[in-house]
Amino acid sequence: MSSGVRAAPVGSVEPRRMVFLAACLAIFMVSVEATIVATAIPTIVGDLGGLRLFSWVFGIYFLTQAVGIPVYGRLADIYGRKNLMIVAVILFLAGSILSGFAHNMLMLIVYRGLQGLGGGGVQPLASTIVGDLYTGKERARVQGYMSSTWGISAVAGPLLGAFIVQHVGWPAIFWVNVPFGILCIIIIARFFDERIERQAHRIDYAGSVLLAAGIGTLMFVLVMAGNLPGTLAVALSVVAAILIAALIAHELHTAEPMMPLRLFRIRVIGVANAANFAIGALAMGITAFLPTYVQGAMGLSAVLAGATLGATSAAWTVGALVASRTLAWMTFRATALSGGVMLVAGSAFLIMLTPASSIWLAIAGAAVIGFGFGYANLVFIITTQAAVGWEQRGAVTASNLFMRQLGQAIGTAAFGAVFNLGLYTRIPDAGDVVTKMMDPAARSQMPAFDVARYATAIAASLHAIYIVAGLLGLTIFLLTLALPSKHRVDDPA
Repeated sequence: MSSGVRAAPVGSVEPRRMVFLAACLAIFMVSVEATIVATAIPTIVGDLGGLRLFSWVFGIYFLTQAVGIPVYGRLADIYGRKNLMIVAVILFLAGSILSGFAHNMLMLIVYRGLQGLGGGGVQPLASTIVGDLYTGKERARVQGYMSSTWGISAVAGPLLGAFIVQHVGWPAIFWVNVPFGILCIIIIARFFDERIERQAHRIDYAGSVLLAAGIGTLMFVLVMAGNLPGTLAVALSVVAAILIAALIAHELHTAEPMMPLRLFRIRVIGVANAANFAIGALAMGITAFLPTYVQGAMGLSAVLAGATLGATSAAWTVGALVASRTLAWMTFRATALSGGVMLVAGSAFLIMLTPASSIWLAIAGAAVIGFGFGYANLVFIITTQAAVGWEQRGAVTASNLFMRQLGQAIGTAAFGAVFNLGLYTRIPDAGDVVTKMMDPAARSQMPAFDVARYATAIAASLHAIYIVAGLLGLTIFLLTLALPSKHRVDDPA
């Protein structure tokens, strides 16, 4: 048996604004990391070499982050948020600092894994802390601000990364977050007065091992699917399925499970987690493949392709802020349904795309979908946090984030398979055609007939992805119908 904690009432944690600032700094620090590293990766590969390993720079971060999210969430309910948050930020900063000193690709991959272990704790803990500090309409408002942080980082990351690489050097992209992390630690240590009372808990070590092994193997297969031999991918998928089945069986019969699956039986939590899985998958259908359509099928520049993603991020930010206000007078279900309608409508815009379409149609679709993301995502995080007390809020917040990340991984793999199947069915000798079509110089050297043929094939293959995206949007809309019809933010938690 080990000691656990239970927090005192929300009102005893002061001053809230400083702690909220620290939470926003932490979220920005972790979320900007993905986009800023993506901008610098060509320069990093050119300096360190190891081209065949570069996908691991992203894969290992995603893998360790995904495994860490549910573990941190549960431990936060046992030991409290404060110390775990400080540990998570320290791990993230350690990985960041070491990454900047990496002398080869293998070292960078190891340090990125350490970064991911920290990042997997920062996300759920920051959101859980804010959920503890605020209730009712205040919680909707501040979670809206936190959601907007993701959108801001998505816009700022590429710009900041490009500037740093050009004027300072790629190691600095890992160090730029250090001041944010140090400030976050100082504020949490100084101002987060987490008053606790001791309770006895039994740590679920077996569940922890099964969780790390099962989810880790699954994520490994999903993230690295394109680089694995077919037989190995199948074998690892079978191993992951067996481990996850063992995890589920164990967790359902354990008094204090590491991943409390029983919480999924609470209707709002089950609905929110299922919807967040779909949101994660849908998000990857847009962010991973819309630039390919703009450049490969429409023949437009990378700047315009980036503008579509910028529209999604900016609209997500605005959507979250508007939804936080809307929740003051609308029910959870009505607000979430509004988000679902936007996701379907935005997908419809993308389904209407052709190689001859205006870029404004792509931007409009991306923006409407982003607005829907902001609406729906905010509702789901608030409903799950309001459905339980302090002693389970860390776990349900982590499950929410984890399901979205799982959706992203599966969505990326599934959409990639749909695109490749469609492309190679239409052009068996496609080879590296997409790369050439997205490179203006290479595209200009191709015969006009081939450009038209390839553009049509790329557009048709991506059209199937946007149909699936529309179905995912419709699924999210239908799931929100299962939310309680009269549940509001000012109802008791």
